[in-house]
Amino acid sequence: MLAAGLLAKRAVERGLSVPAHVKTSLSPGSRAVTHYLADAGLLTSLETLGFHVAGYGCMTCNGGSGPLNEGVGEAVDRGDLTVAAVLSGNRNFASRVHSQVRAGYLASPALVVALALVGDVRTDLESQPLGVDRDGRPVHLRDLWPHAGELRELEERYVTPEVFAPDHTPQPAWEAITAPHSEVYAWDETSTYIRPPAYVDSEGGLPVLRGARALVAVGDHVSTDHISPVGAVPAASPAGEYLRERGVRDFNSYGSRRGNHEVMARGTFSNPRLRNLLVGDGDSGGTTLHLPSGERLPVYDAARRYTGDGTPLIVLAGRGYGMGSSRDWAAKGPWLLGVRAVLAEDFERIHRANLCAMGILPLLLPAGRSWSGLGLTGREEFDIDLSLVRESGEAHVMADAIGFTVRADVRSAGEWDVLLAGGTLPFLLRTMGAPQEGTA
Repeated sequence: MLAAGLLAKRAVERGLSVPAHVKTSLSPGSRAVTHYLADAGLLTSLETLGFHVAGYGCMTCNGGSGPLNEGVGEAVDRGDLTVAAVLSGNRNFASRVHSQVRAGYLASPALVVALALVGDVRTDLESQPLGVDRDGRPVHLRDLWPHAGELRELEERYVTPEVFAPDHTPQPAWEAITAPHSEVYAWDETSTYIRPPAYVDSEGGLPVLRGARALVAVGDHVSTDHISPVGAVPAASPAGEYLRERGVRDFNSYGSRRGNHEVMARGTFSNPRLRNLLVGDGDSGGTTLHLPSGERLPVYDAARRYTGDGTPLIVLAGRGYGMGSSRDWAAKGPWLLGVRAVLAEDFERIHRANLCAMGILPLLLPAGRSWSGLGLTGREEFDIDLSLVRESGEAHVMADAIGFTVRADVRSAGEWDVLLAGGTLPFLLRTMGAPQEGTA
């Protein structure tokens, strides 16, 4: 961060500026960073280039740094452009920073500032200039790059233990918040941020998967960012409509509303870069095919229609399903939509465990075979015989006239207990509420 501040300071001194199409923001990990940048005289230079503090922690990498600059979003849609984000966090999945930004690149804070000055990620920073100074001379990255010695001197002087000491100064905004005194949480029925979670009341047991339908059918390497709601809540979406009906005008982000399962369910599988092969081989934009009617609908709307008809749901997937960062809503969301099993070639290890923890059965397709390689289109009706799956680890599938055997990717007796209870919370509540030995 000090290197970014120094590079910004030198860029400002040379008269460089950030092009108008580039959106900039600064989201440090803590207020301590803001303090030592200010103390070192570097924060002003960052702000001059547009790097104002937008928040702390998971801001930019969670889609919380706000809209694109005026006119940019319209130009992206009009030209169907692929534009890029450059961030020094660790979340560069498609559309994570912003739903209209397809590409994402990770870089050090100093390189983020440098690329912002150029405004083009295709620039060779070793040979091409970042811009021209007030005298019309080219300014290269090497001209602005700080030396290790000066960074060490700044660190020793300004990054001190005192900077990280807790600040106990009362914050008026926090002090003004009132809360009831109770041993249990008092649910507010009008809240659009926190709702009693529906998945606590799961009945558990193995699902009956007769006449099941694929809610989505996807290929390889679908990440948790494709599955889980992330970023700003779009106005033109089932989640946006839900909030608008309740008088909400500031939709905020899925991350801020993750305590409301009604919002999160509506945003599941809504990543605009998700490729649901039921509706073609391009980006499906969070839509799917309601197979009985042939209608193309938002995934949430299709799931509700299936649920109303009593149709169980599955997901068809390829290799590496659930890769990327661990996100619990990548398992919670599908469960809320009615998904009770995922048939994939293999699973990312943490996501596989999360599926079990939500009561969703992870099923492995025959070794070396994809669902399309088995002759499936995803439009079949699936009968999955789970009667002996815990004992044998296998289940037989009939998809119209195509039959094959899948294997349950459940790896311990404990995982089976949680899965059959309907998930972790139902399992814990039943365990805690069960009478102990020797008691009534």
